[in-house]
Amino acid sequence: MREWLPPDHLAWFLIDTIEALDTTGLEKSRKVGGAGAAGYDPRMLLALLMYAYCRGVRSSRQIERLCSTDVAFRVLCAQDGPDHCTIARFRSDCQDAFEDLFAQVLLVAARAGLARFGTVAIDGTKISANASIDANRSQEWLQQKVREMVAEAEAADAAEDAARSTDDVLEDRVPPGLADPSGRQARIRAAVKEIAEQARRRKTDEAAREDAALARRRRSEEGKPVVGRIPEGPHRLAEAEAHLAREIGMHQAKLDRYAGLLAAGKKPMGRPPVPLDESTRVRRAERVVKAARAAQQQREGSDVNAGTKMPSAVANTTDPQSRIMPTRRGFLQGYNAQVAVTGDHLIVAVSLGQSTSDLRCLVPMMRAAQDAATRCHETTGSPVHRIGTVLADAGYASNANLGAPGPDRLIALGKGRDQAKAAATEKMDGPPPEGATPRQSMAHRLRTEEGHSLYKRRGATVEPTVGNLKKILDRFSRRGLKQAASELHLAATAHNLMKLHRAQAA
Repeated sequence: MREWLPPDHLAWFLIDTIEALDTTGLEKSRKVGGAGAAGYDPRMLLALLMYAYCRGVRSSRQIERLCSTDVAFRVLCAQDGPDHCTIARFRSDCQDAFEDLFAQVLLVAARAGLARFGTVAIDGTKISANASIDANRSQEWLQQKVREMVAEAEAADAAEDAARSTDDVLEDRVPPGLADPSGRQARIRAAVKEIAEQARRRKTDEAAREDAALARRRRSEEGKPVVGRIPEGPHRLAEAEAHLAREIGMHQAKLDRYAGLLAAGKKPMGRPPVPLDESTRVRRAERVVKAARAAQQQREGSDVNAGTKMPSAVANTTDPQSRIMPTRRGFLQGYNAQVAVTGDHLIVAVSLGQSTSDLRCLVPMMRAAQDAATRCHETTGSPVHRIGTVLADAGYASNANLGAPGPDRLIALGKGRDQAKAAATEKMDGPPPEGATPRQSMAHRLRTEEGHSLYKRRGATVEPTVGNLKKILDRFSRRGLKQAASELHLAATAHNLMKLHRAQAA
């Protein structure tokens, strides 16, 4: 069989690499002793699964067919191809070991001179779940189905009790799990729990937003400056009116001071203040108040028609833990995958979440990338395995992320074209001014030649890597957050192995 494939083929590389890894965590899935044939070697199944993912094949049935028709697959399984049930069961039983294998492959790449942490780019991408977006149901629908299932079960129990004696019922009762072989009832119950959890989180978030908006309103009513756009909600109009009153008071004070100087026979310096109704700041504040009043009227009208609104909380009956994710091409049913990539396009950290926003993902991903760099440096001692600058787009821009402890970072504050224009027309030099806020400091740094040049590496680093990863995994095969996360680690490991194979071939 050595003559079937060239010596530098990916299949031979996977066999040699997996032989060098610690696969103790996979041994629990191997069948030893007892009746029947011996279990397949887990290292062979792992090499088979890795090669399949490297080729973008994730279906266990397709892998089974390729073990009979494809030369590389026949070599990997030594012409003793497992059936699709064995492959699917191995992927399910060993899901907890895939994260450790991902870390081991990263160390192998580090020893080979890869994983240069001078720049680490972080980005998120939405990946479809193994579920249809049309399978989402509202809380009322799910609760009605649960009531129907309970009523049906009670009716069946009552009919059995009436037709048989107690002893017969105990002997003839259907074993647990066989009454619902498809698992649909269990998924519906899980969807009900997911909606309840969504409602709890939404209530907590709304309370936090309410407290923050109330604090902003009180600061504005006290005459203190408030930075940022006024948040939506019941306090928007009151804060806008307080902001307008503050602007009117400040401009009126300028007019009074100017008139007082003229009355005292003094010559004021500078241009005289414009009339109150011509002040641009006052006019802007008036427009803000007008918009707030319109929003409040619209909100009051929507409250009247609340019974006709679409449900705000839904859950999927196929994969209850998946979420409806917005993308540039519409909506999909899936998860939000986060990826951290080094300057030489090696994936060093991945995570999977249910949030449509990337804001809360930056700090955990930075920590994961920093931990990976520490492990690589402890293994090799090379200075290239010390984390340098983290690059992220505007989806991660927030005051909390800008000021959070951790490695050096460059986070865009707006669209790329606006940022490039500002760097070209409003160039900055040196450090930011003293007393600057984290956002002002970041804006200053992005306009420097060094900062602008460094940030331009982000797109060329992470976006091609995400594209290659989605060639391997454009849709999850498994259902559930934990199961999909294990598959994401498996796909990231396959990506790194292909990167390592190409680097050694070069």
